[in-house]
Amino acid sequence: MDMGSESRWEKDAMTVEIVFALVTAAVLAGLIFTLAWSFALTLDLSGSAERHVLVGGALLGAVAGVWRLVRVLLRFDKQRRLGR
Repeated sequence: MDMGSESRWEKDAMTVEIVFALVTAAVLAGLIFTLAWSFALTLDLSGSAERHVLVGGALLGAVAGVWRLVRVLLRFDKQRRLGR
C-alpha cells in the first residue's frame, strides 16, 4: 500500500501543526468573546444592547479564530514547501 512520499515525521509534524492551529484559534476566539462579555458586564448593559455586544463579540471571535487558523496553516505550508 503506497502511503505517498511523505515520511512519518512529516505527517506527525503536520498533525501537530493542525492541532496547534485549532487550539490557538479557539483560545483567540474565546478571549475575544470574553472581552465582549466583560465589556457588557462592566457597562451594566441590559436587554437588546447586551445581546448585540455579545453577538458582536461572538462574530468577531469567530472571524479572528478562522483568521488565526488559516494564517498558521498557510505559514506551515509555506515553510514545508521551502524545506524548512
